[in-house]
Amino acid sequence: MKCMFCGCAESKVVDSRSTDEGRTIRRRRECIECGRRFTTYETIETTPVLVVKNGGSRQAFDPNKIKNGIIKACEKRPVSMYKIDKLVDDIKKQVYNSLEQEITSKQIGEMVMDGLKDIDEVAYVRYASVYRQFTDISSFMSELETMMQETKNKK
Repeated sequence: MKCMFCGCAESKVVDSRSTDEGRTIRRRRECIECGRRFTTYETIETTPVLVVKNGGSRQAFDPNKIKNGIIKACEKRPVSMYKIDKLVDDIKKQVYNSLEQEITSKQIGEMVMDGLKDIDEVAYVRYASVYRQFTDISSFMSELETMMQETKNKK
């Protein structure tokens, strides 16, 4: 790391501490040549993942969009922010661990619905109704019957 004061490439780390919930390391460095101190930050470099939308367009993967959709589905439901954040983190891990540079919005939607099904069934139905674009009551009822059958099979 080059010193910002004299340009020397030699420095020593004086202090390191974790910041940003462990995602970044802050390092205090001291230049070997001039003795002045400066701060650097080290973060994990992630490969950008693109989401392929239904129409074929692509946009950068944004976990905040997923979180906002889940929050809307869970509105006025007894679901804590901890559970929502955990679900978003799980989905983020699945997306980045797939090592693919592109993922479809359909795959992300399925991940969200799988997670919501375990957290809150009403939130799941709300999300599914928007995601699957139910056009009439029969398609909605079909989804509910499938859910009820799965619940019955678990017991």
